[in-house]
Amino acid sequence: MPEMRFVIAWPDGREETCYSPSLVIRDFLEEGRTYPVRDFLERSRKALTIASDRVEAKYGHPCSLARGQLARIEAAGTPFLHDADALVSCQSFIL
Repeated sequence: MPEMRFVIAWPDGREETCYSPSLVIRDFLEEGRTYPVRDFLERSRKALTIASDRVEAKYGHPCSLARGQLARIEAAGTPFLHDADALVSCQSFIL
């Protein structure tokens, strides 16, 4: 199963390299595009859940790395939810 990383920039300018055990993240995020925080969190939740489910279907257990990444994304994004203008940028994909 091909894994990938994706680089995002939070509304405060902090960049983070994130992990996905599947290329499915490209179905939910686009390089160079910005997303309102709430939308970004929902897209990440859907993509990383699908990715973890694919690992489970193949190996018999969900992907703890995908679940951990999702938890980190949700924790980092939560403080920005009160700001309707806050955007997260998907900077790049790394295969």
